[in-house]
Amino acid sequence: MAINRGKFFGLRRTIEYGLDLLSINLLAFSLPVYFHNPILFYPYISVVWILISHRNRFYDVYRHTKVTHILVLLFRQFVFMFLALYAYIGFFKQPNVSRLYLGFFFLLMVVAISALKFSKYLFLSYYRKKSKSDLRNVIVIGKNQKTNQLVEVFNNEKGYGYQFCKQFPASKGEFSLKECLDYVVDHKIDEIYCSIDALEDNHIVQLIDFADKKFKTVKFVPDNKQIFSKKLNFEYYGYVPVLSLKEIPLKIRTNYLLKRAFDIVFSSLVIVLLLSWLAPLIGIVISLESKGPVYFIQHRKGYDFRLFACWKFRSMATNKNQDHEQATKNDMRVTKVGRFIRKTSMDELPQFYNVLIGNMSVVGPRPLLIKHTNDYVDKIQKFMLRHHVKPGITGLAQVKGYRGEIEKDMDMKNRVRLDIFYVENWSLFLDVKIVMQTIINIAKGEEKAY
Repeated sequence: MAINRGKFFGLRRTIEYGLDLLSINLLAFSLPVYFHNPILFYPYISVVWILISHRNRFYDVYRHTKVTHILVLLFRQFVFMFLALYAYIGFFKQPNVSRLYLGFFFLLMVVAISALKFSKYLFLSYYRKKSKSDLRNVIVIGKNQKTNQLVEVFNNEKGYGYQFCKQFPASKGEFSLKECLDYVVDHKIDEIYCSIDALEDNHIVQLIDFADKKFKTVKFVPDNKQIFSKKLNFEYYGYVPVLSLKEIPLKIRTNYLLKRAFDIVFSSLVIVLLLSWLAPLIGIVISLESKGPVYFIQHRKGYDFRLFACWKFRSMATNKNQDHEQATKNDMRVTKVGRFIRKTSMDELPQFYNVLIGNMSVVGPRPLLIKHTNDYVDKIQKFMLRHHVKPGITGLAQVKGYRGEIEKDMDMKNRVRLDIFYVENWSLFLDVKIVMQTIINIAKGEEKAY
């Protein structure tokens, strides 16, 4: 599955980050560069390296990346590192630092990092070629000069790690998309490359929807200039231009780590400062009013469409429909205590445990009842895009008023529309803004908080 392969790629990138930072700090420690306060230099050089790497996309090296592009990345990275290194002397007032040894440190850093980067690139290429592991199964839709060249790249460049499976010689009006999609599912294809000129517009839409639902990667081989007007990523496989859809921000490893750090810090503060004393009080009140457990655990589908146990404080009397039916206005199942904690959203607080262990996020698309997921997965376009990120305690749809009971299909369509906007336009600032708006909404009171 594409998401699992993305995780593996992210792990490799994290290891590469760690090795580079370790090398830089070991070189700084071993060389006689006499800093006034050496302890300050190590975090400085590490943070600067991470920031510059993120800005330059230094670790965005893929299996099809050319050596010339890696050289460009190295040059750009070390130009900024050189400036940052010598800026440290003036900014932190280091008069005793030897410029000669600092220059020597910089040269050794260039050699060490370059050697690590090319070693990793060449090793993975050799590994894929010899062991035939870490392969991605691919198909090509369309038969023309560009797609034929792409097939040659897949067959000849074994170091890229692509396993070419089949070419569908599509032409407009004479192409069975269903046959192609069935083949993708049956043969566990990871990536689909298609000629824009070979497909009808409705085929392209269906193909993208299919990829969203099945977590496949779709890329396009341009045959005309019209496609260049769209916001797509442009890459070269050998000398063949390939276009891929805009990358989801949270699939970028640094963005994912930034969001995860925010989740851990925020959830830890809530658990320590609020839940540590409030949870026992709520638990006692719930137990005194009605029989049953303090916590209500409901299975929902989250990231990668996997089931997880979603925690809440129990707000209803125990009933057989609690897993299948949403609470409605004046619902007789809701207890007096439950009505209060639902109105103030305190029933959701145990989900901060979900956030801490990693199957939810503070902000994200709200996890739906499994019944709703099954009902709407095929009704609403791009519905499955919600499951490309972790579900959240709060989300953009909730702060815009689409929370609680689903009374009509349009309620769900509007909710999904905002969820998809969030997934495609994520930023840490957007998360903070949604959290603040959630707190304001709770303080004001929400109409559908019942």
